[in-house]
Amino acid sequence: MVFAGNSRGMDHLTFRFELAQQLRVDSVRASSAAGSGHPTSSMSAADLLAALLDGHLRLDFAKPHDPRNDHLIFSKGHASPLYYSCLKAVGAIDDAELLTFRKFSSRLEGHPTPVLPWVDVATGSLGQGLPIGVGLALAAQRLDRLPYRVWVLCGDSEMAEGSVWEALEHAGHEQLDNLIALIDVNRLGQTGQTMHGWDLDAYADRAIAAGWRTIEIDGHDPEQIERALKDAEAGDGRPVAVLAATKKGKGVAEVEDKPGFHGKPLVHPDEAIRELGGIRDLRVNYAKPSSDETPHVFPVTGGGLPAFELGTEVATRKAYGEALRALGDRRGDVVAMDGEVSNSTFAELFRDVHPDRYFEMYIAEQQLIAAAIGMQVRGWVPFASTFAAFLTRAYDFIRMAAVSRANLRLMGSHAGVSIGEDGPSQMALEDLAAFRAVHGSAVLYPCDANQTVRLVEEMADRTGISYVRTTRGATRVIYEPGEDFPIGGSRVVRDGDDVTLVGAGITLHEALSAAEMLAREGIQARVIDLYSIKPVDVEALRRAAAETGGLITAEDHWPEGGLGEAVLSALAGTGAPVRVLAVRGMPSSGTPAELLGQAGIDASAIAIAAREMAGI
Repeated sequence: MVFAGNSRGMDHLTFRFELAQQLRVDSVRASSAAGSGHPTSSMSAADLLAALLDGHLRLDFAKPHDPRNDHLIFSKGHASPLYYSCLKAVGAIDDAELLTFRKFSSRLEGHPTPVLPWVDVATGSLGQGLPIGVGLALAAQRLDRLPYRVWVLCGDSEMAEGSVWEALEHAGHEQLDNLIALIDVNRLGQTGQTMHGWDLDAYADRAIAAGWRTIEIDGHDPEQIERALKDAEAGDGRPVAVLAATKKGKGVAEVEDKPGFHGKPLVHPDEAIRELGGIRDLRVNYAKPSSDETPHVFPVTGGGLPAFELGTEVATRKAYGEALRALGDRRGDVVAMDGEVSNSTFAELFRDVHPDRYFEMYIAEQQLIAAAIGMQVRGWVPFASTFAAFLTRAYDFIRMAAVSRANLRLMGSHAGVSIGEDGPSQMALEDLAAFRAVHGSAVLYPCDANQTVRLVEEMADRTGISYVRTTRGATRVIYEPGEDFPIGGSRVVRDGDDVTLVGAGITLHEALSAAEMLAREGIQARVIDLYSIKPVDVEALRRAAAETGGLITAEDHWPEGGLGEAVLSALAGTGAPVRVLAVRGMPSSGTPAELLGQAGIDASAIAIAAREMAGI
């Protein structure tokens, strides 16, 4: 049986039913053509998406970047066959492309990514869609100030993720009634029944406690779905969760509500297609934004960047805050957010001057990063800050942000043993390695306030993910205001021909002190400030290797994956001698000086290593 057109000869609910069946059939076809995929997870949510496409989702697929468009996030990204079937139903892709699903060079990847212009963010790591939706909904209300809605399709299995509950709580707190979660409660996960099965009340109770309005429905009843979507659109100051009881593999007896079929194409696809009523060719006349409003533009006062006097002592974390505030004065697209440590990261300096563009995300680091990802979808320039150690909680969001081709600027303060008495639970000693491993990232570690200011300015215009590591304690200003520090560069702070000392951040100052000690002994040490740990200045390092007797690197970080290994990578194949000084034993509480000495990365330790390399 083949239908054509948009509800020709059919009443509204009949069209919805037939469209849902088409989405199921096409999900089966795409997965079968690929030989892999998740058709049964797609089939459970087909009725919800058919109704959403037919009049509720206001998204002009011909103009995917229209700022007035609604946003649709498939948090259950494994249901990508359903998403791609929806794109076919609205005419965004054709049937031939649908059947390239999961093929090499196809835009229809196993899980949706922004290779497709209708996809805002990559999904597939469960629990991310709803927190990113919170970021988009915040952008709509407080930044763009436009009436678009954010629809998020969630699976019931991912509701166990802590990130989802961070999102539920934050959305409720912010009263985001432009955020609607469609929760596909199909009972079955990958290996068996989910924690709550079809107990919709269990999900509802938790959402209500977080300040949400909930609607419980049969997710296969077109009339109930229509009423629920209309009700959800009637905002009352609360985000809405539509809890839909569904059946995995709906419509095909061989797989419907049966375990063991997750992530597998159907064994008998032709029979399943016949059971579903055959291939259809329905097209949806989708709704478009009706508002003629334009995004809000924040006025700016302008002004220069902060400047710090040579020889003074300023913490780079404070310079970050001052630089961020100045950027906000100059650019209305810059926004900032923090994980309730803004008086330590100095993001409060931005908040106090630009409260309309500042977002307190509280102690919820996954939601912190997710909000930034959501806001950059709409072209805003987010800077997110917290203690460097706590960013590890959000690492999966950062990893996935790279898959999303997202533009993020992240700041981690209080890094390394140099934070002192707080002890190892607060000492980020893994962050350089973690961020170096992120695709396309920049990893920056300034040593003084003026350098920090210029790097923060560069981060604002850089695509991809940028991370700046700042120091808790005050460090001496060694660079003049306005000096240039391009990402990917380095700076020879002191010249010498005997040995090269390489540091960044706190250890750059230790290297300078070591060079002074060595100079009194007749050893001339070159000192390189490797403020850009990724991309690293290969040329400068190779020149130093050729012109001096070897390199000593010192870093306030574990030896794995940090500054030392960046240098070793740059010098691979040269045969240059390199000695890596890093934190190798578990630190304890103490003063910064004591801990730097214990770790063997202070000036004395650097000087000892240099003497040994120089043969003295």
